[in-house]
Amino acid sequence: MTADETWKFSQCFGDKGDIENITEADIISTVEFDHSGDFLATGDKGGRVVLFERNQSKKKQSCEYKFFTEFQSHDAEFDYLKSLEIEEKINKIKWLKSSNNALYLLSTNDKTIKLWKINERQIKLVSENNLNGLNSLPSNHNLTLKSLKLPQLQIHDKLISAQPKKIYSNAHAYHINSISINSDQETYLSSDDLRINLWNLGIADQSFNIVDIKPTNMEELTEVITSSEFHPNHCNIFMYSSSKGTIKLADMRLNSLCDQHAKIYEEYLDPSSHNFFTEITSSISDVKFSNDGRFIVSRDYMTIKIWDLAMENKPIKTINVHEHLRERLCDTYENDAIFDKFEVQFSGDNKSIMTGSYNNNFMIYPNAINEEDDDEENDGDNDQEEIILQADKSAFKSKKSGGHNPMRRRMMSGSGGSSHNSHSSNGSNSNDFDEIDFKKSILHLSWHPKENSVAIAATNNLYIFSTL
Repeated sequence: MTADETWKFSQCFGDKGDIENITEADIISTVEFDHSGDFLATGDKGGRVVLFERNQSKKKQSCEYKFFTEFQSHDAEFDYLKSLEIEEKINKIKWLKSSNNALYLLSTNDKTIKLWKINERQIKLVSENNLNGLNSLPSNHNLTLKSLKLPQLQIHDKLISAQPKKIYSNAHAYHINSISINSDQETYLSSDDLRINLWNLGIADQSFNIVDIKPTNMEELTEVITSSEFHPNHCNIFMYSSSKGTIKLADMRLNSLCDQHAKIYEEYLDPSSHNFFTEITSSISDVKFSNDGRFIVSRDYMTIKIWDLAMENKPIKTINVHEHLRERLCDTYENDAIFDKFEVQFSGDNKSIMTGSYNNNFMIYPNAINEEDDDEENDGDNDQEEIILQADKSAFKSKKSGGHNPMRRRMMSGSGGSSHNSHSSNGSNSNDFDEIDFKKSILHLSWHPKENSVAIAATNNLYIFSTL
């Protein structure tokens, strides 16, 4: 991604009413492009999955999608054994690579994962023939070969159907936070707070437990699993992040139960700088491999960290995202904002990174991975550009007026004091804390695998931004 490319608002789906009038069930809880970028899926708190299709009729140099289909993936259930309500909210959607015209995806709520097949079927009806009544019969009942009308099937309508091909249930005692499909397209993993299970896509009633961090005595519990993902190229390697701020890389060839990690990525924190909030803010909310599998990006409440797979002791770059909130963590704790789980995404070319913030802002860090700067002596001394965009009604106005200029600024990477630290992610000073709307948080986003187009979930709306 080149620095001179301009990000522009492209589209918005959903009800554009006030945030106070939003139905809880309509709030988008996950968003995901497929491997081709031709389809886009969203899941919401009402258990629905909505699919969008690339609008091919539009000119090539534009990013525009149209509604494809919608189906109810999960319904609310009640666990009578534990007296627990299982909500229908879709936590994650992952696409499978398709070998035919049908689309396949996995969707999960807190307890149950489903494999869906979505395909377009043509409904054919028998067209006019000799048995359609007396009017269709030849006059004088003079039946000849020419007057004989053989029944023919004609396309009457197209129907898009979604069928659950497999339902993988009863394997998680705690809430599922991640699913990740293996590069072999045969297996996938699902993780909850304490365990990671390995599934075969073709077998719904059996899974293998590959990580179990549950202590014998639950009072000794010190950390939980927050996110997990398979390596994009090596089918035996996966990673998982924890609430302690560590990322563990595991190899399934070493043992059937991968409790002994192969590598652990952890940055040393000076104990003297610890405070009441350190444990909460250092918890990793999302972790992703780059598409080439060489780098890892992790997101905690305050920062983004980029890790080289070959270097475990410290990240190659740290980007301060919420530095302007550091003095006001007490307030974010009181309004529960400090527990928000922001996602992070790599661009298709593995160079740029995107994440969300408050006030419906999301940030793109172009060329965050610059391989010439990976040397230790250069680390932390390079300026990082930050592009701030806003996924709200202001995007429509700027599109109409023809001038949507995203806010750009240089910022120092690394954890040292920097000029951007006193600024919030909407460009205002930290004194304007009261102007931050914590209800308008951008938690879920997805980057198109082949171009600079992104999908942003802003409460109940889906926004598309692009450089095309």
